[in-house]
Amino acid sequence: MSADKADIVIIGGGPGGYVSAIRAAQLGLSTTLIEREHLGGICLNWGCIPTKALLRTSELFQLMQHADEFGISVEGISFDLDKVVKRSRKVSAKLAGGVKFLLKKNKVTVIDGEAKLLGGGKVAITSTSKDAPAEITAKHIIVATGARARTIGDLKPDGKRIWTYKEAMLPDTMPEKLLVIGSGAIGIEFASFYNALGSDVTVVEVMDRILPIEDAEISALAQKSFTKQGMTFHTGTTVEGLKSSPKGISATLKASNGDTTQFEASHAILAIGISGNVENIGLEDAGVNTDRGHIIIDEWCQTSADGVYAIGDVAGPPWLAHKASHEGILCIEKISGIDGVHPLNTSNVPGCTYSNPQVASIGLTEEAAAQAGHDIRVGRFPYQGNGKAIALGEPEGMIKTIFDKATGELLGAHMIGAEVTELIQGYGIAKTLETTEAELMHTIFPHPTLSEMMHESVLDAYGRVIHS
Repeated sequence: MSADKADIVIIGGGPGGYVSAIRAAQLGLSTTLIEREHLGGICLNWGCIPTKALLRTSELFQLMQHADEFGISVEGISFDLDKVVKRSRKVSAKLAGGVKFLLKKNKVTVIDGEAKLLGGGKVAITSTSKDAPAEITAKHIIVATGARARTIGDLKPDGKRIWTYKEAMLPDTMPEKLLVIGSGAIGIEFASFYNALGSDVTVVEVMDRILPIEDAEISALAQKSFTKQGMTFHTGTTVEGLKSSPKGISATLKASNGDTTQFEASHAILAIGISGNVENIGLEDAGVNTDRGHIIIDEWCQTSADGVYAIGDVAGPPWLAHKASHEGILCIEKISGIDGVHPLNTSNVPGCTYSNPQVASIGLTEEAAAQAGHDIRVGRFPYQGNGKAIALGEPEGMIKTIFDKATGELLGAHMIGAEVTELIQGYGIAKTLETTEAELMHTIFPHPTLSEMMHESVLDAYGRVIHS
């Protein structure tokens, strides 16, 4: 097709957008991707990838402080914050270059610029490139504009003392005392990173426990571990006011009983959720309905406007890169008429928090399973009963599995401990295959591995655990 026409136009080049573009090109559709800032989106440039690079540094720093336990003598352990940040940015840059290469390899037309829906299958483009068309017409348009850090009332970043995730990834100095507002995955990961490198970290959470979307038992174990590492937590607490000065920040904390206290720190991180990027992209003109900052879609990612779709963070929770990529592929394959395409089952989407210890989960929590009317069986297995965990010097953690008593359906799995963000995919496959306890019990897990705990947890749910 010509430069001003395409089968598919995708607005946004994050993990939803660029994956959609590649899949569309693979299926022979002429595809144009419009990205206003960075290919790879927030995830690759300012989220998933660079934070993991930072957390790897803090993980190694913590481990080296216990080197003597492994028979290794290390003296004068220190870190160079500038090098830590530069490595993180280098990792992101490398992967961003990889995305650019993949799009070119698959003959996707990439336009650096901003896009706006005009309705009737038309998209206006504002670009500094002289080769970019001012307007493009497409049979199908996918909105993958992502999301940004959420602000509430007086809780606003200033970029100096009050940070969002962006500033928290580019510190020019280590916070002496840090207030983290919000204890979801983003808040806890930054709390873990800065605490490991020596900051005095306090976390405030409005709910009655940290990591509130996780299983309550796992949340309790996480808070116990983080507290042991030196973090302080205020749950059931809101931040009524937040002010900054050249010397630091001042926050008014209000407990659930109504008591208020003043809290002083050098820096604060806002980690109170995200808001979809729904503004100034022509949604109203195109007839696309939104609700509380996200685009409303059906099971095939179709919006209220014919031929317009939305995927990823802008289309609502769960706000995860792998969910965005999956939605993008199923959306493209449905458009292409491929047989066997299935709608997204959000209970099969794993969630991970890359703190120390790590937290990972999939499916229903114990409380949610009971509330849904299931008669359940619950199995648990501790890290301290696993040979590989002990050999690694990682005896802290637990794996928990939840089954429907009548059918044996795996309803959920919840983990805390070393490398659980890798282990969780085993249960992800099991849920996708609709595996019951019988198949999991008969699966042979290699020894010695951490994965054996997954097996033992299943066995424990049915009174057959061996090593506990």
